[in-house]
Amino acid sequence: MRAKITGVGSHIPDVVRKNEEFMNHEFMNNDGSAFNSDNATIIEKFVAITGIEERRYISDDLLTSDIAASAAEKAIADAGCNRENIDFIIVAHNYGDVKPDGGSSDMVPSLASRVKNKLGIKNPTCVAYDVLFGCPGWVLGLTQADSFIKSGLAEKVLVIGAEALSRVVDPHDRDSMIYSDGAGAVILEPSTDEHGILGQATATYTEEETYFIFNEKSYNTDLENKTQYIKMYGRRIYNFALSKVPEGMKAAMENAGVDIKDLKKIFIHQANEKMDEAIVQRFYKLYDMEVPQDIMPMIIHKLGNSSVATVPTVMDLVVRGKMPQHRVEKGDVVMFASVGAGMNINAIVYRY
Repeated sequence: MRAKITGVGSHIPDVVRKNEEFMNHEFMNNDGSAFNSDNATIIEKFVAITGIEERRYISDDLLTSDIAASAAEKAIADAGCNRENIDFIIVAHNYGDVKPDGGSSDMVPSLASRVKNKLGIKNPTCVAYDVLFGCPGWVLGLTQADSFIKSGLAEKVLVIGAEALSRVVDPHDRDSMIYSDGAGAVILEPSTDEHGILGQATATYTEEETYFIFNEKSYNTDLENKTQYIKMYGRRIYNFALSKVPEGMKAAMENAGVDIKDLKKIFIHQANEKMDEAIVQRFYKLYDMEVPQDIMPMIIHKLGNSSVATVPTVMDLVVRGKMPQHRVEKGDVVMFASVGAGMNINAIVYRY
């Protein structure tokens, strides 16, 4: 018995923010001092490293729980299941519902409870809860769903990753250009054949890594507001990811008992194009192999980093044929992998 995905869906926001729209931003160092480079140079270097040309933001009339419910509706329709028969709703996020003007995160009630309400599910035995696990939260949700199904506690589990990072970024921090909004969802049900989740690996590092991603006031020290924004030590995260994520991916492969040559796609967290490429290169180096062509679909160029939503979104686009250069056939083995705040890493090996 294992869990298999029977329905997928995503919500890609309509608001497009291109890099040139940041030309007039006043970027600062963390001590409030100005950069020596002009914005054109900052953006040029930013694109060279991250690959991000534009990103998507939600409109002012929406909250994270709204786009989570939107992605869930599509996954439920794709699975063709009765929503009243869903046993668990797991919503991965990091900041809850944040209003368009920013401010504090609203996490009570949980986003999962809000999503259940928006979906109109009346069954009280449909248990809804949130996962706060950094960017790897959605992948962790899959692991939990797999455990529920294997143990007989669930027949249908809805796992959603949703985030609106545009509302928690400091406009004076050049890293603000990385973040975006979005949501992705799947329905998982029992599989008694070779299809579904084959193995996984998860780890949390909490020594110096704990505060590589954190919240802090704006870099503009002249501002009097006490709003906390998402911040990170980019270089430390980069080095951490290159060191730990390939090991986690290899551990998941070993747990699954799958030959590396059978791996067809890697759906990796879309955090930074150069970092993701380096992670995959190091992963294959552990097997003394070159990286296969088209192994890693990338959407970061147009969609940015939407945290927990990146992995389910890229998977949804590939499965639905929205990325013509990438295909997944029945029987193909793929991997979901992520790294993020905590610091946490995880990977899942899955057979379609």
